[in-house]
Amino acid sequence: MKQKVLISGASFAGLTLAYWLNKFGYQVTVVERGEGLRTGGSPIDVRGQTLDIVMEMGIWEAIKSKEFVHPIEIVDAQNETLATVSINEQEQYMGDIEIHRGDLLEILFGIVPKPEVDIIFSDSITYLTQQENHVEVEFESAAKSNFDFVFGADGTHSLVRTLVFGKESNFKQFFGAYFAFADAGHIATGRPQDTGIIYREVGKQAVIYQFKDTAVAALVFRAPALEWDYRDQEQQKLILKHYFGNNKQWKIPEILDTILQSDNLYFDEVCQIHMPSWTKGRVALVGDAAHAPSFFTGMGTSLAIQGATLLAKALHANNDYHAAFAQYNTSFKPYVENVQAGITRGLQMQLPESEEELEASIRAWSV
Repeated sequence: MKQKVLISGASFAGLTLAYWLNKFGYQVTVVERGEGLRTGGSPIDVRGQTLDIVMEMGIWEAIKSKEFVHPIEIVDAQNETLATVSINEQEQYMGDIEIHRGDLLEILFGIVPKPEVDIIFSDSITYLTQQENHVEVEFESAAKSNFDFVFGADGTHSLVRTLVFGKESNFKQFFGAYFAFADAGHIATGRPQDTGIIYREVGKQAVIYQFKDTAVAALVFRAPALEWDYRDQEQQKLILKHYFGNNKQWKIPEILDTILQSDNLYFDEVCQIHMPSWTKGRVALVGDAAHAPSFFTGMGTSLAIQGATLLAKALHANNDYHAAFAQYNTSFKPYVENVQAGITRGLQMQLPESEEELEASIRAWSV
């Protein structure tokens, strides 16, 4: 009889885990709070060992065919170019693939066999009770059910983590910054399509990623810890208005106006999740729910795919899930911690705290 597993979250970690566990003979259910795949946001990277994994999954060619090769320009307040670089041509990124977030999600979703894998949208876990041989799960809409294992792949603000391991503040490390993304295809940049444009000030950055005849805009800023609710978009818009409302430089007024009118705003704090263990009983965390390295490391997507694959293979290789969970924790944690440590350099480059750091960040792109 197949073991039943529940995965909370249908993003990179959740879909990857669903693919492998189904392949290894588990009966898989995925529950996702959103109405569908959350395909918005900026381009992301597939790099390092993840390239070998997607090749093993048979999707390397599909990912490569959607590769987003583009220049990035840093501009001044007058929209004059200060530096131009192509990430894809940088030595340290050779072989990596940059791809639109939605394209990668759709590729992963496409290889998860339906209805063999049951994917439930517009629903969420409300309560978990662990027993010796199963986990009892209650949902907002679906009927209560029992599973052999539950996997939290539900992001930085993971509900599974809160229900099983404790409140988020026990594991979160805040790095003194916030960011917001929203669609902004109507903003004229004076640059060719498929160009990323960045404007920086001390402690602030504004970005427009142009692609696929549209664009996504981002505002990023340093700030002390704020009282905010990650589900309250109106409150988030007030925060952005406070920090950018009087800033008339570059395209910031247009970006801010777009964000204030947006109904698909994504706002969050720059933070990481650090936990002594990603497993407890019959529950395990993967992806950002487990370690959230932050987009400043450029490794969130790759870690999500790697971790989900490692966990699934450990369960497949071990009859005792305790041994599998231990292997997942001990073998992957050193690598994750090394990646997380890279956030300091990323923050210094993208959100300089002085005029000297600002000039250095522009010079670095000019090489």
